Amino acid sequence: MQPSPWVVRFAPLIRAGGRVLDVACGSGRHARWLAGRGYAVEAADRDAEALAALRGTAGVTTRHADLEEGAWPYAGAQFDGIVVANYLYRPRFADLLACLAPGGVLLYETFMAGNERFGKPSSPDFLLRPNELLERVAGDCTVVAFEQGEVALPRPAVVQRVCALRGDGRAAVFLPLQGGG
Repeated sequence: MQPSPWVVRFAPLIRAGGRVLDVACGSGRHARWLAGRGYAVEAADRDAEALAALRGTAGVTTRHADLEEGAWPYAGAQFDGIVVANYLYRPRFADLLACLAPGGVLLYETFMAGNERFGKPSSPDFLLRPNELLERVAGDCTVVAFEQGEVALPRPAVVQRVCALRGDGRAAVFLPLQGGG
């Protein structure tokens, strides 16, 4: 499976060679792609079989952990980038942001309200409310880009995406707009 175009577009904002946390990484499409670009990636998931697909991948360290139960395994850790795709567990959002180093980049993309008409996830527990990612990063981060709404690819869905920098963004290096701008 290919990495998300959102992650591909904004990953260059992460400090070159930096540490990246791939949360609920599954079989590691983003971990593998990021490691291939020189990042030191920590890939975390509760599915040991999925993590096994990353075994031996240069630049990737795996952590078998249930990120929803027990103590937060990354308390005190700092990452230059955090990637979250197709995963939502609201009680850990503050813990997640606490791991983002000053100037670090959060790349978050998951489903939102309205997705239930296309299938799973359909429970409000796993669907962001309108503008929720903006609200969650407010005060801690500078938003570089935000999108929400219906997408057609890779399958029809309703999603929300944010790229945010920890801090006020003064040290940010911004990428050119896509689409000939």
